[in-house]
Amino acid sequence: MQYAGKDEMFARRDDPHGFGTSTRPDIRPETRVHPAATEQDNSAAAPAADFLCFSHLRWGFVHQRPQHLMERFSRHHRLFYVEEPVEADIAEPGLAVYGTSCSITLLVPQLPRGMQGAEAEAAQTAVLDKAFRDLGIARPILWYYTPMSPQFADRLDASIVVYDCMDELSGFQGVSPELVNRERALMERADLVFTGGYSLWEAKRERHANAHPFPSSVDIPHFAQARSIPEAADQAPIPGPRLGFYGVIDERFDIGLLDAIAALRPDWQFVMLGPVVKIDPENLPRRPNIHYPGMRNYAELPSYLAGWDVALMPFALNEATRFISPTKTPEYLAAGRPVVSTPIADVIRHYGDSGVVRIAETPEAFIEACEWALSIDRTSPDWLAAIDRTLSDMSWDSTWSRMKELIECVR
Repeated sequence: MQYAGKDEMFARRDDPHGFGTSTRPDIRPETRVHPAATEQDNSAAAPAADFLCFSHLRWGFVHQRPQHLMERFSRHHRLFYVEEPVEADIAEPGLAVYGTSCSITLLVPQLPRGMQGAEAEAAQTAVLDKAFRDLGIARPILWYYTPMSPQFADRLDASIVVYDCMDELSGFQGVSPELVNRERALMERADLVFTGGYSLWEAKRERHANAHPFPSSVDIPHFAQARSIPEAADQAPIPGPRLGFYGVIDERFDIGLLDAIAALRPDWQFVMLGPVVKIDPENLPRRPNIHYPGMRNYAELPSYLAGWDVALMPFALNEATRFISPTKTPEYLAAGRPVVSTPIADVIRHYGDSGVVRIAETPEAFIEACEWALSIDRTSPDWLAAIDRTLSDMSWDSTWSRMKELIECVR
């Protein structure tokens, strides 16, 4: 079995989903195949089932739903996170294996450059088959984030198959035309289907008898740090007021809206944190009051939020955003920041009447909503209490616990 280096593993900036170089510090440089037995939770009388998560999201890209949930499942299972393959300068297919700062092992198929289609899928299936045999995996929990991963439900005699549909991937740019049929097949085989929001659940529930909505959750203590810590040093020289966004800047981002509001309010400063993927950076609006600091890791985000007066969600209204339930909504709120968003269905559903989020579509309406947000006393006990009421049942621990109960009911 061949192994690739860490830099090579995260080198694909042309990935069709835009998952690129890791900036997170939690991927260990060592390569290993067998995680230590002590990494499992052995408190139960019977050993917990092995857990295989197949994802289109690179573990080291941005810290979101898969990372939050898998970190929690890894406390109770020997857990392997299987990423999509990467191309490498190798003659034969292989597998890169990496540890993380938690007890999760990353498995990344390595394919010779130019290998595509059925040949590529057969190759990654073969290297994973061998790894699973070497690791002694039997009757695992199979958890899928993408229908495009090779299907192991029958090959491994899975104890349960879960499809956590966090986005409507068919609406994204650059996805395989096979995705719709592959998803249909996965849903037929899945024992449980979870969705990343209510709108997505409404679109999927007729296709599966055991589908459940799980909108975005939040690590409240992490983001609540922004209420009391100093802001990031490299952001401090930017004058106020500051209106910020963090996340992937791609086809879901309304660059026209940003350009219009920045032009109408040159006295406001717009801080856009995050990588630019699947769109040409040259097409981004360039004005003196728009700043693109690049990507920051999860641990750093509260220090940037600490220096924002308003948190923005300028999403475009298109197929890629039709069913989204943005994780950043509760994260922004946990930081104590008022939020202004375009009319995303699940944002309206969950936050439209909350009093802590304003919805606006046109540049003029967006500016009016931002003026409301700028008038908020973010240190007011009443304001923070309203936020805390809104987020009272939205922790990742709560979401994970409910998912775990559903899995146990099926098993």
